[in-house]
Amino acid sequence: MSAEPARTRLSLGRLATWDVGVVIVTVLTIVVAAGAVEHFGTTRNFGFLVLDLAPILLLALPMTLIIVTGEIDLSVASMVGLTSSLMGVLWNNGVPLETIMPVCVLVGAVLGAVNGFLVTGLGLPSLAVTIGTLALYRGLSFVLLGNTAVADFPRDHTAWAIGSIGESWLPNVVIPIVALVAVFVVVLHATPIGRSVYAAGANPTAAAFSGIAVGRLKFWLYVTSGTVAGLVGVFWTLRFSSARADNADGLELTVVAAVLLGGVSIFGGRGTLPGVVAGVVLLASLQNALRLADVSTEALTVVTGSLLIVSVLAPNLTSAIRSAAHRRRRPRPPDEPMHLLSPKRERTAS
Repeated sequence: MSAEPARTRLSLGRLATWDVGVVIVTVLTIVVAAGAVEHFGTTRNFGFLVLDLAPILLLALPMTLIIVTGEIDLSVASMVGLTSSLMGVLWNNGVPLETIMPVCVLVGAVLGAVNGFLVTGLGLPSLAVTIGTLALYRGLSFVLLGNTAVADFPRDHTAWAIGSIGESWLPNVVIPIVALVAVFVVVLHATPIGRSVYAAGANPTAAAFSGIAVGRLKFWLYVTSGTVAGLVGVFWTLRFSSARADNADGLELTVVAAVLLGGVSIFGGRGTLPGVVAGVVLLASLQNALRLADVSTEALTVVTGSLLIVSVLAPNLTSAIRSAAHRRRRPRPPDEPMHLLSPKRERTAS
């Protein structure tokens, strides 16, 4: 058998990854929805789709790195709500918007640092910590703003948040999103920081022995997550021209589902950002199509939860099937150990 078919099979095996499968499913979903759901395939709706997926994608970028290290941050949506409430309070007190926006981003970084300190400084489990801060930060949002809404933000700022690039349908927010995605892709896949992230998730003890400051790395990832959440809080408020304590409520479920759907292992050590981007687009497209088809909010939550379960189960089932197939392909051991062969048979065998 020639080497060429073997090389072809190897190349096809490398292409047949979860990431590629998600991309294919995403393209098929968009094509089917464009033909089956009225108004889905219009450029106007694609503009709204980008605005819908923008906060999910932004929050998913640092979330990917955190989950690859074997941790999680369930407080991201609550940080968005808290920074949005802070934005409304500061605006009501006459603070210029040019000052409010960097302050909200800085506050987001502080909130992320609190998560990072509790997880890495005190050694508490990230799941329990971020469930706690999810409730804490959301509660503080209501303490700051209550059930009221602030909606008199400057027209030029809100118009930019929902405006398009020139005469195209692409929203302005595409520019910073593409820039941030490029930065995170380079950091995770082409720098020593990214290699440290994978090492910390695959085997934190071995990573520490190899000189990686695992705790410090995770701390700064939480700070990054909080910073991006503060940025999303500003964008969310300006897009809807409304600062509310319940802004982005429940968005953390969608973010985690998109990251896991993109092929990131919940156990850490595995995943790619291109796959996560595809997962975000797939999830946002499904939600957009179902809304246009007048599907209820409760049904959307069911779909999101179902995809979350599938994204956890499917990669592990695939790995188990591949491991079983590999064990079946291994050559069977000889019936007799070599040292039990007679001298004559041993000479023959040699």
